[in-house]
Amino acid sequence: MEVPRRPQPSSFTLALPKPASFSEESSISEERLAQEAEEAKKKSEEDEAAAKEREAQRQLLAIEELVQSERNYLRLLQVSTVTIRSNLQKLQPPLANLDSMFLYIEEVIDVSGRLLSLLDQKQVRPGDPLFLETLCDSFLSLSSEIEAAYKEYLANYNHITVVENSYKQKEGLWNEIVSVIKASAPEVNATSLSFFLVMPVQRIARYPLLLQTIQKHTDRAHPAYALLEQTAHTSIALNCRINEYKRFREVADKYKKTETLTIKDKINRLNSHSIAKKTARLSQQIKHETGIAPKLVDEEFDALEGFFYVLEHGILELLENVETYLHHLQGFLACKTEEFDFDMDGEKAPISYKEITTALRQWILPTFEKRMRTLMHKPLCALRDLLVGPRNLIRKRLDKLLDYEMIEAKSNLSYEEQAVANTYRTINTLLLNELPRFNGLALQMIWSMLGTFSCLHKDLASDMEQLFQSFAQQLPHSSLSPGAFWEWAESGVLEGARRLETLCRSVEDTLNAPVVQPLSPSSQRRLKQLTDKHGSGKIYQVIGTVVGSRDLDLNLAKGELVAIISEADTRGDKRRWLIDAGGRRGYAPSSKLIRYHQPAEDPPPSPHLTLPEDMTGIRRHSYTPENRPLTVMSQPCFQVMAAYDFIARGNHEVSMRAGEPVRVLEHHDKRGNPEWSLVEVKGGQRGYVPSNYLAIMPMGMGPPGCHQPY
Repeated sequence: MEVPRRPQPSSFTLALPKPASFSEESSISEERLAQEAEEAKKKSEEDEAAAKEREAQRQLLAIEELVQSERNYLRLLQVSTVTIRSNLQKLQPPLANLDSMFLYIEEVIDVSGRLLSLLDQKQVRPGDPLFLETLCDSFLSLSSEIEAAYKEYLANYNHITVVENSYKQKEGLWNEIVSVIKASAPEVNATSLSFFLVMPVQRIARYPLLLQTIQKHTDRAHPAYALLEQTAHTSIALNCRINEYKRFREVADKYKKTETLTIKDKINRLNSHSIAKKTARLSQQIKHETGIAPKLVDEEFDALEGFFYVLEHGILELLENVETYLHHLQGFLACKTEEFDFDMDGEKAPISYKEITTALRQWILPTFEKRMRTLMHKPLCALRDLLVGPRNLIRKRLDKLLDYEMIEAKSNLSYEEQAVANTYRTINTLLLNELPRFNGLALQMIWSMLGTFSCLHKDLASDMEQLFQSFAQQLPHSSLSPGAFWEWAESGVLEGARRLETLCRSVEDTLNAPVVQPLSPSSQRRLKQLTDKHGSGKIYQVIGTVVGSRDLDLNLAKGELVAIISEADTRGDKRRWLIDAGGRRGYAPSSKLIRYHQPAEDPPPSPHLTLPEDMTGIRRHSYTPENRPLTVMSQPCFQVMAAYDFIARGNHEVSMRAGEPVRVLEHHDKRGNPEWSLVEVKGGQRGYVPSNYLAIMPMGMGPPGCHQPY
């Protein structure tokens, strides 16, 4: 089979375009790439410009948000502290602790207002590049004031919630408070005080967020970028310090409280955990004292603690002295000498002294006392109360230190042990930071009060000098020169002091002198027997009933006389003395014996003078030389009273106290001896007393001058 053939092309040809050369193609591609690159660059620049524009808009919005929110925040705080607070103060009865909810908020409002004032003073709008620099400079310049205001407010915020919760416990009162809040601020939907008072807590935490947002949308090439970065870091550090201070205050408030617990409350608090903890602390303390375990030493704290206790001792001593001073001043003011009439008509000097005393007691010294209480006593009492907090913290630090020492060497701590370590570090850091400030302020207050004390006395001396100068011509010694006058005054004061000292010593000797009791005839015979045998220096008297409990012990009655043979027993025990009881010998406790003092043969002098019937009484005083006769009544108008204390030494005697009225039944004893009298004392008890211990006193309604010795 024949294969078909391929048709042959026709004789004519098709005209095709000529291919371009290589150089022409290269030039075309370069032009196209350059055009595309230029378009891409232009687009990139446009995108970059648009991004910068968006960042600038976001930065502006963040700046405006910070400024505008600060203005709104300040306005709401002012509404709460001015309008709402004033309206709540009008409620009846007044709200308890209302003012304590607004503590330190005035400082917060002040620092916020100053921040806005600094921004407004520059007259720069938020869109201006200089505004960011102004904002940062203003915040940094007020950072210390912001920290001081907010840290105190935040530390007190827990108290705000406590007070508000106490209001919520009373439904009627709380509804009234809510209605006042809504009426005072209708533009905001507030239903509690905490809606406004929590704003500073939220605001201080928002500063770092707003500043970081502004920093995020600010170009690094911006002139104020470095300042903005510093401001953001400052706001973060400021919040950290405020939170740390708040934590320290919470720990201080927890441990500085002084609880007054009854024994029942203390017993109820006891449990196995507290007993184990206190036992471990006691064991650790014993180890320190015995040297078994080393003690953790902190020289800085030890110095602060020692200085604190020195200050505490000084404050308490100064307060005690001031109170004693005021007590003596009150005693002086209680002596109203001007109320007594001494018949001083025509005597210039006594009248002048009386007027001076009146002026001192009624005007000058009461004013001085009032100033002393206001400027000295009250501040010292307040300073004494402030010592409680640091003292409790120091004691609690010691407890926590003992707990910390027991876990210090451990590599891995449990959750409870870590809490113990953190508590100790917190208390220790708090004391190291705050105790120097407290010590310094306390010392400054002490010096200030001592200066005040000096100034008060200078003012008192000036007032007294002015008072005396007004009477200078009417007083004796007014013609003396200043030197001679002060010499006379000093000698007079020293002489008065010497007399007073002599009187005090005489009274002290009289009070400390042993009480001498008269003896019965049988006791006198025993005294003579013992004195002849052992000497007067060995005679002792039994001051209490002695009942023998051991071999050779004697039974002795109260008031019995004995002689000391030996001041120790055979074993050398000085608490048992060998005595002679008038024939009987044995032992008696030394604590029941006292040295006997021989009474004088003459009876003690009567404290009342005898006024003869034929003599007229003379009334005299230092200001009136005139003699005025007193009528002496011959009719008896007296009562018998005890002139001295007497302690009964047997069943036949009776005790009586000086000044006690008695009834004389017989003027002698059963043998007719007039040295002893049978009397009846208060309570109906009867017995014998020494006759020279009795005195005749005027009756209460009788005229003076009718008494005579018994």
